[in-house]
Amino acid sequence: MHLSVIARILGIFLMLFSITMLPPILVSMYYNDSALQAFVTAMALIFGIGFTSWLPVRNVRQDLRTRDGFLIASLFWLTLGLAGTLPFMISDNPGLGFADAFFESLSGWTTTGATVMTGLEHLPKSILWYRQQLQWMGGMGIIVLAVAILPMLGIGGMQLYRAEMPGPMKDTKLTPRIAETAKALWYIYLFLTLACALAYWAAGMDLFDAAAHSMATVGIGGFSTYDASIGYFNSPLIEGIAIFFMLIAALNFSLHFYAWRNRTLSHYWADSELKFFFLVLGGGALMTVSALWYTDTYDFANSVRYGLFELVSVATTAGFGTSDFSVWPVFLPVLLFMMAFIGGCTGSTGGGMKVIRVLLIYKQGVREIRRLIHPNAMIPVKLGKRAVPDRILDAVWGFFAMYIVTFMVMMLLLMATGLDQVTAFSAVGSCLNNLGPGLGDVSAHYGNISDTAKWLLALTMLLGRLEIFTLLVLLSPSFWRN
Repeated sequence: MHLSVIARILGIFLMLFSITMLPPILVSMYYNDSALQAFVTAMALIFGIGFTSWLPVRNVRQDLRTRDGFLIASLFWLTLGLAGTLPFMISDNPGLGFADAFFESLSGWTTTGATVMTGLEHLPKSILWYRQQLQWMGGMGIIVLAVAILPMLGIGGMQLYRAEMPGPMKDTKLTPRIAETAKALWYIYLFLTLACALAYWAAGMDLFDAAAHSMATVGIGGFSTYDASIGYFNSPLIEGIAIFFMLIAALNFSLHFYAWRNRTLSHYWADSELKFFFLVLGGGALMTVSALWYTDTYDFANSVRYGLFELVSVATTAGFGTSDFSVWPVFLPVLLFMMAFIGGCTGSTGGGMKVIRVLLIYKQGVREIRRLIHPNAMIPVKLGKRAVPDRILDAVWGFFAMYIVTFMVMMLLLMATGLDQVTAFSAVGSCLNNLGPGLGDVSAHYGNISDTAKWLLALTMLLGRLEIFTLLVLLSPSFWRN
């Protein structure tokens, strides 16, 4: 374990994060709000802590190994989540306590979108911008983690994508090619954000709201500058733009990278995960729209409008809202909520178990049925024309098993804090899938639950974002042995 190198990297991360206080500072100066001093103070404190961590080990140079990758990935979100609390706590408005500030900060970084804050319209513009910015930066971090880091760590079957990454990626060493991959992904991510902002602006949002909502849309975070979320604008055009960019951001960014590098789109239609993703969305949309229309919840046009938006928003784990789906009739609240368990594609900013894992579990189930009929047959599981190694299938099933166990344990712990079954179930599901909105007492916000419940849900967000194993492996005694 190269702790000196890890300390140097985290120190650099903190110093870089301190620079991201500049945009909120400029926003605060432009709108002359009350949060300027809070961001200046936070910037100085975060830079000072990062500099103190980096200075003693600044000259240490060692190759990072796989074991270091687990620790860096976990500490990245934990450290920056803690640093991100400072503006929320220092500013008089909102002036959050530590538990609430950490919950809000980590929710932004993990792009969960669960919030403890209400009355957003009355907050300083710089605080609103900062919330959106956290999700945007977290979304980019997630893409780099999923495309460049997790495949090499072998997390839950994600080594499936190692062969599709640019350049030679070794199993035991994090190579400089990660920096090249991350740079290209940054360009793609920035382009999508700018395109989304311009589309929102052209559709009627003012420039501030357009930029703010584009960061949360492409980051699939779901934070908004209004309590009513996207529904505040009451615009079918804006909702259509949001649907388009949520879907784009929920696709594997490796596909976008390939399109950018080779100037082609044909590979999108050949991707098994993408086709399964749209098949699931199509089936869910058909049931949602039909049920809303059949039950006379809305007329046909509004059934399509609200049904499609809420389905895509929840299925991609963005969590934006135009109506309260938790009060929709028959099975719809549970249907939509269950869609979030599938989530977005691998290598996207979406949460959930990921489409590729669900697809492989389904194909494995079909294979077992066929094996019962033909016990001696050799039946491979294929993605496209490529057979999937059993080692990867085992990793996917291992991930699924730990996902269920984690869900059960966290739900029981939440119920022990006094939450009812529906609230506990949906809160854990929402945070583990990095969705945001839940059912029951957390359908609107998380501000009314206890601090203990918030800490548990913050841990759940972290587990969900780090694909469970990345964090749980740190609890193994063998991990720390030389």
